[in-house]
Amino acid sequence: MLVDQFIASAQRVIRIEMAALTALQSLIGANFAEACARLLACTGRVVVMGMGKSGHVGGKIAATLASTGTPAFFVHPGEASHGDLGMITRSDIVLALSNSGETAEILTLIPVLKRIGCPLISITRAHTSTLAQHAEVSLLTGDVAEACPLGLAPTSSTTASLVLGDALAVALLEARGFTAEDFALSHPGGALGRRLLLTVAQIMHQGEQLPIVSEGTPLREALLVITAKGLGMTAVVDTQGRLSGVFTDGDLRRALDHHVDLHQTPIETLMTRQSTTVRPGMLAAEALRIMEERKINGLIVVDADEHVVGALNMHDMLRAGVV
Repeated sequence: MLVDQFIASAQRVIRIEMAALTALQSLIGANFAEACARLLACTGRVVVMGMGKSGHVGGKIAATLASTGTPAFFVHPGEASHGDLGMITRSDIVLALSNSGETAEILTLIPVLKRIGCPLISITRAHTSTLAQHAEVSLLTGDVAEACPLGLAPTSSTTASLVLGDALAVALLEARGFTAEDFALSHPGGALGRRLLLTVAQIMHQGEQLPIVSEGTPLREALLVITAKGLGMTAVVDTQGRLSGVFTDGDLRRALDHHVDLHQTPIETLMTRQSTTVRPGMLAAEALRIMEERKINGLIVVDADEHVVGALNMHDMLRAGVV
């Protein structure tokens, strides 16, 4: 019985909160567009405020805005009255969250914000609230039913506020033409940052680690280089150091099938001449895409003059976290 009650309770909460979001959708209109326009034109930062559960939601909204191209940070209203208002300037915009619109700690700040000349955008459940009345732009979540059976714990209302904040962030992201590469710049320590910011030059083998032989090198000597460097291939270059071709483990298997002489056969008669290459400045993620599309495990890196400057394989991609 207890298991059934848990499941029924969870499903009821989800239904109630889904209904709140459905109602929220109908509230998106001209005010939302004006809020977006003001935030887009803001030359300072978006200062998000909220008390209690609204404060936790506000912190998340600030973080989402900041990571999607809109500079933002959260200020606790209680701390704002004791010095943190100094963080706010005339060029900023305050985004204040209060379900009731009557949160004392936020209302106390309104006269000071007006004196600073900082525009105020509110997120409340009703236009008639004090906070909404004093805001330049008032956004509504609606007078939704809380999922808490007591009607006390903020549930549906905080969900609606959170989704409204996400809607603002995404609308601004799209308006700015914010890209995945831009997103990665604010997440350099994460997997996405590694995928989108690492270049081939940062992970390729070069110098003494680079497997490279000259045209005329006997196959046996080329095999020693491949074994020593551990990339399963070697670049073959002409007298000017320009790439002539590449010899891989696959080329070796094909050569052995034809019973070639390891000691006498020059490497250029067995190498692949039309080999796939990449530039050192290319994103590692793009090099990975090329490897996957062409079903190859390694790439030679050349400069603009086709001089060999590096090499990398799938293991390098794995170690760098690109895969």
